[in-house]
Parts: sequence; C-alpha cells; structure tokens
Amino acid sequence: MGLQQFERRLERLVEGAFAKAFRSGLQPVEMGRRLTREMDLQRTVAPRGTLTPNHFTVMVGPADRAHFQPIEAELLRELVGVAKEHARIENYVFLGAAVVEMATDPEMAPGTLEVVGEMRADAGGAAQLVLPDGSRHSLGAAPVSIGRLPECDVVLADANASRRHVEVRQSTDGAGGFVVIDLGSTNGTKVNGVGIHSHRLHHGDEITIGSTHLRFEAQ
Repeated sequence: MGLQQFERRLERLVEGAFAKAFRSGLQPVEMGRRLTREMDLQRTVAPRGTLTPNHFTVMVGPADRAHFQPIEAELLRELVGVAKEHARIENYVFLGAAVVEMATDPEMAPGTLEVVGEMRADAGGAAQLVLPDGSRHSLGAAPVSIGRLPECDVVLADANASRRHVEVRQSTDGAGGFVVIDLGSTNGTKVNGVGIHSHRLHHGDEITIGSTHLRFEAQ
C-alpha cells in the first residue's frame, strides 16, 4: 500500500462519528509520511542488503492520543502496511517483523508528532527464511504470512503465488521448531519438490511458492 492508498483508507476509517475529530489538528496520514521518511533517513547498506528500521514508535501529545484512541489499533495496522510496502518499493531489508506502536509524550503540543525508528531483530531469530534476493526474514513466536498481499509479512512479486499463500509458524506439537502451512493456495506449495499441506521444516529445506524459492535455515 502506497501513501495515497493509505490516505484513502484512512478517509474511510474516520468517516461518520470520528470525522469531526480529524477536521483539524494532527492528520493520521502525516504519520505515514514521517514513518517512510524515517526509513529513508536511517537506511544503511549492509552485506545482506539495505537495512532500514522495522520497529517504530509514534509519539503524540495527550489530546491527539485521545482523538486517535477509537481507531488506534486499525491505524497501527495500516502503518505496518505502509512500512512493508515502502520497504518493498525501495528494496529495503528488515531485521525482524515490522511493528508500529503509539506512545504519549505529555510535553508534546497538539498537532505535533515524532516517529522514532529502530532496527530490531526478532527474539528467537536463530531460524530464518532466506529470500531469493539473499535477504533474510527472522522467525519467532509470531506467525509469518507469505503471499502477494502487501499486508503479508513476506510479500512476493510472483503472479503464480496466491494473495495469502502460506504461513510459517512455531510447531504446537511440543517438539519445537517450525512448520509451513499452505493456506488453500491456487497453485499449491512444495518443500524440496514435494507438494505439501503442512510440513515440519528442517535446516536447508527449500520452500517453493509459485515460481519463488525460499530456504529455511535453523541453527
């Protein structure tokens, strides 16, 4: 989702009962602009690609935080989508999952905000997915969705991949490790060339999604 799409979705989000609160003062779309600017300012070239912040704190004053409260959860989800899409467009690499939080600064005046970005690796990041461009996505407690949708944790520019194709998550059978689960994709999912619905992953396994090959690595 680009900033224009983000702005259109926010317009629908604040219609009706909340519209009056957003006619003046701090506009939600400004958060998206500041967030992408923070990503650009803090980007750094590393062996694995161009790294950029993946963990963001949006600081606002008490009055603005109160205005945003009814839509805060949805707003933060939309901002995560903005970060993912901007990273995809600019070929940035995240060290871990994209996270956006909101915090209150009592000293901030109404209508002002600050966005602080950090590069944070996921806890338990010993397991990773290696993407075709060599970048890596750390695996932890949170499930990782993979597909063509901008809202997916790993977005694939692959016409043969479904919108939400697979999910990689920690195993729940007590043995630890990770499993890959096909989410009813159109073209199916393979591990090491064999079609699967759900499969426990082992170090070096190759996951095929459409025409895209990912490698699972675990230490």
